[in-house]
Amino acid sequence: MTIIIARLIILALATAGGVALGNALGLASPWPFLALAGFAVGVGVLLVERGFQRVPVERIVWASLGTLFGLVLGHILGAVIQAFVPSAAGPGRALLALLLGYLGGAVALRKSEELEGLSAVLFPKVAARRDMYKILDTSVIIDGRIADICETGFLEGTLIVPQFVLRELQQIADSSDGLKRTRGKRGFDVLQKIQRIPKVKVQIHDLDFPQVREVDRKLIEVAKALGGKVITNDYNLNKVAELSGVSVLNINELANSLKPVVLPGELMHVHVLKEGKESGQGVAYLDDGTMVVVDHGRKYLGQSVDVTVTSVLQTSAGRMIFTRLKEEEAVSGGRG
Repeated sequence: MTIIIARLIILALATAGGVALGNALGLASPWPFLALAGFAVGVGVLLVERGFQRVPVERIVWASLGTLFGLVLGHILGAVIQAFVPSAAGPGRALLALLLGYLGGAVALRKSEELEGLSAVLFPKVAARRDMYKILDTSVIIDGRIADICETGFLEGTLIVPQFVLRELQQIADSSDGLKRTRGKRGFDVLQKIQRIPKVKVQIHDLDFPQVREVDRKLIEVAKALGGKVITNDYNLNKVAELSGVSVLNINELANSLKPVVLPGELMHVHVLKEGKESGQGVAYLDDGTMVVVDHGRKYLGQSVDVTVTSVLQTSAGRMIFTRLKEEEAVSGGRG
């Protein structure tokens, strides 16, 4: 409310200032036109102020320093040119300073990533805060496991949900496809669940890149601008982000790393759910979704059996555990 009142005061002062300045300059324009011109200037200032809210402070500092350096260099070169060409004094010198000022600011902004080390020294608190930013993509929100991770307290920092991710969720929730509608609504339910967790801070961020159409690329640009990490379970986004120099936290990789270690020879108790690909095989699943192949387990469909682990296969799609029935293990051992 305070900032709204302050902005209204700025607009009122700008409007009155437009009329006062016009009268002081002796302009023949009617006062409503002068008031409108002052109001427009005030609106422009507020838009610039809002735009700067999205820009990290170190980028503002580097751009200002680059612009200042360009202006100084432009005046120096202008003075040198003026010494040789006196007729190019005023306008030429001002134009040179303006061009070099713009060039200095633009170069400083484009090279700001290379100045991150110096920025961390000059702005340690800002750098530390940015390292805590975690940007959520659409797939990881719909997945839902991120809420469980947040409840455990293992995930620190601020969770950033860009507005364009919310728009994509809304489009999915409004889809004519029933499955997509369910997924979209689940995503909103997961976000509400995370927001209700006391120890987790969620921030809806309006930073956007209209010139970029793909949501994945927008997420990468947001991560670069905020200096944060992307949380996803999307394999393609994971790879593209890494190639772009953005850190990624992959939920699937975390889940795989937390699966219990199973060694050959260990005993397990599993429930055979379906037939396997090979003749006589049965298939069971652990609580974390790991597939367990039971040799000669087909005859125990719908039953729980004790099995012995024979081997473990790790693939890009996950892990598979191969077992044989415990009773067969005992028979073969007795014959031995």
